[in-house]
Amino acid sequence: MTQISGTPDVPDLGRRQFMNLLTFGAVTGTALGALYPVVKYFIPPSSGAAGGGVIAKDAAGNAVVVSDFLAGHSPGERVLTEGLKGDPTYLIVKDDGGLSSFALNSVCTHLGCVVPWNGSENKFICPCHGSQYNSEGKVVRGPAPLSLALVHADVTEGDTVSYTTWTETDFRTGEKPWWT
Repeated sequence: MTQISGTPDVPDLGRRQFMNLLTFGAVTGTALGALYPVVKYFIPPSSGAAGGGVIAKDAAGNAVVVSDFLAGHSPGERVLTEGLKGDPTYLIVKDDGGLSSFALNSVCTHLGCVVPWNGSENKFICPCHGSQYNSEGKVVRGPAPLSLALVHADVTEGDTVSYTTWTETDFRTGEKPWWT
């Protein structure tokens, strides 16, 4: 074998081998670059909270600060916030003006519509198929088979609301939670 490089320690890399290596690198880089967003799409985002809780966010994406929230909302209101897994979740202002210890996931258990609060009738009414839930999210009229999912709503030391998964018995039905 003839050495073009001048030394016997360095192997000769022909033009064809160099072009094959360059083509392989370009194709691999392009394929990995195109595959990254596809893989990223299927990996769920983490909450980032160490205790498993998620900080509630308002419509603008800002953390819900309890003192500001209560100053802007009246007793009995149910306000949509971003909750666990990004689901729309109702934060409830109690009649005494404080926050309820639970929040309600607003996704209908029938077909997954977001269920709006109807203050004049004091219940949640699904616009898709007419399912109705009472003020605590218990189903009172179908076709929805189950009540709205409960979420713990706790005030953190930083005066924000933290949502955590409800794993205890559902106080509305006395049964194990279906959403865990």
